[in-house]
Amino acid sequence: MPAYHSTFIKDGPDVRTIGNFAVLPLKTQFRGPAYPSNEDYDIIDEILDLFRANSFFRNFEIKGPADRTLIYGILFISDCLNKLKPDTSPHEANRLLNTLAVEHFSIPGDPGFPLNSLYLPPRDRVESDTLRAYLTQFRQELALRLIARIYPNGETVPNKYWLAFTRRRFMNKSLS
Repeated sequence: MPAYHSTFIKDGPDVRTIGNFAVLPLKTQFRGPAYPSNEDYDIIDEILDLFRANSFFRNFEIKGPADRTLIYGILFISDCLNKLKPDTSPHEANRLLNTLAVEHFSIPGDPGFPLNSLYLPPRDRVESDTLRAYLTQFRQELALRLIARIYPNGETVPNKYWLAFTRRRFMNKSLS
């Protein structure tokens, strides 16, 4: 059974990329370089929908820049889930994941980035700053929507079916 790929796979001049990382529109409340999306389904929704199914795969064939965004999002969710404990309150989870989203992180091309073999580095300093700002906005929105999925209907403990994936490592990789 093959892994699930992004439905945002488009190639051509209309797809905005930095290196080979797709900078896709987001439905977000956070400021950043991502174009606002007027569609009901964006890359963040897709990452959250495909996370549990794709986390079982050790190999993943990349079919376009949107798949690289999908990989990054899945690995970020794994890092988020590893920060949570079974007794973490929603308020504490929000604080932990927001801190994780905005703390300093490596981008493609940096020596500490674990996936440099899959991603091309930005061409110059401007692209590097734009990618870092996009990833910060992306991570903040992904953390916010992940909390809504982990704590559905105002629950006070995280959903055990999400926390069960803390031991899974997609592609045997981690962002941290």
